[in-house]
Amino acid sequence: MNGAMSVLKALEAAGVEVCFANPGTSEMHLVSAIDRSPGMRPVLALFEGVVSGAADGYARMSGKPAACLLHLGPGFANAMANIHNASRAGSPMLNLVGDHATYHLQYDAPLNSDIEAIVSSVSDWTRRSKDTAGLVQDVAEAIAVANLAPGKIASLIIPADLAWSQAPEPVPVPATAPFIAPDEEALYNGLAALVSGQPCALMLGGNALVGETLEIAGRIAATTGAKLITDCFPARLQRGAGVVPVERIPYFAEMATAYMAQFKHLVIVGNKPPVAFFAYPGKPSWLTPEGCHIHHIVDASGDLPALLTLMAEKLDAGSEVLRAPAAVPPAPQSGPLTVEAVAAVVANMMPEDAIVSDEAATSGMPLFPMTAGAARHEWLCLTGGAIGQGLPLAAGAAIACPERKVLCMSGDGGAMYTVQALWTMARENLDVVTVIYRNNSYAILNIELMRTGAGMPGEKAQSMLSLENPELDWVAMAQGMGVPGRTARTVEEFTEALAEALARKGPSLVEAVVPPLKLG
Repeated sequence: MNGAMSVLKALEAAGVEVCFANPGTSEMHLVSAIDRSPGMRPVLALFEGVVSGAADGYARMSGKPAACLLHLGPGFANAMANIHNASRAGSPMLNLVGDHATYHLQYDAPLNSDIEAIVSSVSDWTRRSKDTAGLVQDVAEAIAVANLAPGKIASLIIPADLAWSQAPEPVPVPATAPFIAPDEEALYNGLAALVSGQPCALMLGGNALVGETLEIAGRIAATTGAKLITDCFPARLQRGAGVVPVERIPYFAEMATAYMAQFKHLVIVGNKPPVAFFAYPGKPSWLTPEGCHIHHIVDASGDLPALLTLMAEKLDAGSEVLRAPAAVPPAPQSGPLTVEAVAAVVANMMPEDAIVSDEAATSGMPLFPMTAGAARHEWLCLTGGAIGQGLPLAAGAAIACPERKVLCMSGDGGAMYTVQALWTMARENLDVVTVIYRNNSYAILNIELMRTGAGMPGEKAQSMLSLENPELDWVAMAQGMGVPGRTARTVEEFTEALAEALARKGPSLVEAVVPPLKLG
């Protein structure tokens, strides 16, 4: 048995079932090992950013890591943006990074790089295996690290000669401490704050935003009068009719500080104190106002179900919870297509138990509030802010949950970063409906240009924020990668196209031609 086969046997024994891959020459023995591993499903992507983004979506919905097979330092570098997003989401991920044979490094071949520096910059754990005996130990440790709560990025660099050389059998995955303990003083003070009668927010994150754990948080909120909130871009949020509602902190810093001003106490379970996405002249970076007491009990690395259960017991929380009512805005029947019309139509057509991958940026601003009372669904956000996540995240979610409809809502600018994900959707016949808001603009940057005080854009500045000249043809691109698509410019066309796409099993795309959202 060679090193590559030993690695695959270890992954299979640990329950790793999917490998998202963009391999090269140094990974050929790993490719061969995958071919001989009946329990491993390989999923090819045509760009490494799709590999890492899909692995993130898979991990968020399955709760377990996929493997990512990447080619040397440059291949890993292409995947870095979505590895960053996955890290911010708390997604478990196992990166297998091929490298030159150990004896070949001395020749400084063209693809040689400072691979440890590249990999470690976005990984919680990085190891370059030195020999085959070490390789079997390293892969076991990587699996253990990836599964640390809430999920870690473990990256193992495998020299090509270790992959093809004789290697020992896999070793058991070492035991690790699964959870970080809560801050006992913050817990005591947080419980007191919740029953103080003063305005209080219970800020949730991690797996506290789904399932039974969200129900427990809802009981605490109903008993104490606290408001359930989360950060602007949670990794996974259950919502819709009949679900305990959770409010997201607004994106823009001035709106966020105004929102947070209502609270005298902020009790944090599974999250961190909120901060602005960027610095702006004369605007705050820290979003919690002076006079608001922060009780940071634990971040997402804690045992959140057990902690919230304990809090509910100590608060003698009842069984009643507040639930979002079944209510959606009326869908327009005709007229030019707008972002508000798209949101209303989607709210009315939302499939039960759908998964929404949201990278719609400014165009999607009406979408979240308008779907609050739609059919029950889950929402996946751009956790790390690195655009190009929406399409591959949807692909990975569809692989994790093949029985559920995935709805990908993406701006045209962000979607171009990882447009190759459409090809993977077609190849794997993934049940994803992709809606592209085509406004021919990096609209968010037009807004940010003004908010940062950079001045009125001139001709050259405008050209750097525009997707015109030439305009993108999303239907042609989708069809060229095997995904059927339709363009919609009116409400009637969008309604018909979305209904057709939702009725079909497999991938499809709707190009929604809309004007940029007007703010203010």
